[in-house]
Amino acid sequence: MSEPGILKRSTILIHGSVGMPLAIIGYPLAVYLPPFYAQEMGLNMALMALVLVFARLTDVVTDPLMGMISDRWQTRFGRRKPWLVLGTPVMLISTVMIFMPPQGAGLWHLTIWTVLMYIGWTMVTLPYGAWGAELSPLYHQRSRVTASREGFVLVGLFVAALAPAVVQAMARRFAEGETEGALMQAMIWLVGRDGQLGMGYGPILAGMGWLLLVLLPITVLLVVTRVPEAPPRSVQKTDWKKGLRVLKNNGPFKRLMLILLIVITGESFRNAMSVFFMQHVIQIQAYIGLMYLLYFGIGILGIPFWLLLGRRIGKHHAFCVAVAVSSASILGMFFLQAGQLVPFAVMFALKGFCFAAFQFLPLSMLADIVDLDTARSKEHRTGLFFAMSGMAQKSAMAIGLGLSLGMLALVGFDATQTDHSDGSLMSLRVLYIIGPVLMYMAAFLLARRYPLTSARQERIQSWIERRDLRLKSIGLAER
Repeated sequence: MSEPGILKRSTILIHGSVGMPLAIIGYPLAVYLPPFYAQEMGLNMALMALVLVFARLTDVVTDPLMGMISDRWQTRFGRRKPWLVLGTPVMLISTVMIFMPPQGAGLWHLTIWTVLMYIGWTMVTLPYGAWGAELSPLYHQRSRVTASREGFVLVGLFVAALAPAVVQAMARRFAEGETEGALMQAMIWLVGRDGQLGMGYGPILAGMGWLLLVLLPITVLLVVTRVPEAPPRSVQKTDWKKGLRVLKNNGPFKRLMLILLIVITGESFRNAMSVFFMQHVIQIQAYIGLMYLLYFGIGILGIPFWLLLGRRIGKHHAFCVAVAVSSASILGMFFLQAGQLVPFAVMFALKGFCFAAFQFLPLSMLADIVDLDTARSKEHRTGLFFAMSGMAQKSAMAIGLGLSLGMLALVGFDATQTDHSDGSLMSLRVLYIIGPVLMYMAAFLLARRYPLTSARQERIQSWIERRDLRLKSIGLAER
């Protein structure tokens, strides 16, 4: 840091790089895992929804525990770094078992390895998120940190979206008889099965598994060795009952958690149905990979816009704009018919442009909320706050995923069938569009009255710094 709170660009970029492999695992879990296990592994969709919801809800226990441990357990290597190192192999092994399951794998296989994967995810993501929030106390520097991380998330999503296009292109060549050559043999060895390279979702998931195996260890090693942790700032330890009361009375925190719960439920609900919607309603299965490339590519381009808009009108107002535009783009899809690729691509790209704001603005707002808690509790509990945020987000993902798959099963949509009745397709259309938009609008109404502005955060941070200096001088005088 050249000036207090001002971060070097290299520090911001290296820290953000871990977001790339984390996105590569998160994207297929939401988009490709449900159709793969339903259509190719033969799992009952309703039971699979219960399994995935159960696995997610284990975070209700692990997230707060991890947050408190990483806040309070100081080691010679820091509070946050050891957990990234320990959690990485847990994530890698579990992800390989989920994305590249053995033949005959059923519900128990999916349950055990998904639970373990989420434990590893918690060990990595919660300390990592808290670490980023502590890199700088400045309002707009935090936006840069979260924008960098979520920018790498979008790059990771773009790479993850590129993987299906590459795998499907190679699979088409294999089906046409082009089975020789070093590149083809490498693809068959890496993502094929029994010497064959198919067109299903299995090779796509396997390709993403290999990407994670390469990128996660590299980026974790870089951030652990090149980015310093901020020193602990707590000036005293608060009684845990008093600390919970302070947390309960933190109005901006409660409002943000409700916003996250609602909007991520809507996103998860929509994501779980996206492949089904494109495959059966718009009937553009051959272009699904291309659509996600467009979605995340436009999302990357949108980061500077949302960062600038957040500076101009405030983070919460920029978030409201993103929610409103997203809702309009999704509503437009309701009127599309089968084969209308270009109109769908335009609306899908517009939703992707707003996706960047969904990713980094709420997390940047959460870092500001930590300051309010520090002012009231006299303790810096970043890990606990990011644990509570992570718990809300994962619960929302579980709720959205469980609701979407469960409701599809309830209306009689059978993912294993290629032909569907008009009623079944209309049910899918209504669920995919109307459900998320209702949730987005609820989040909009909550976010527009969010009280923690830039000016207020700067006053809180100034007060904390003066108090810390005063207490430090008192401690030195007592010596």
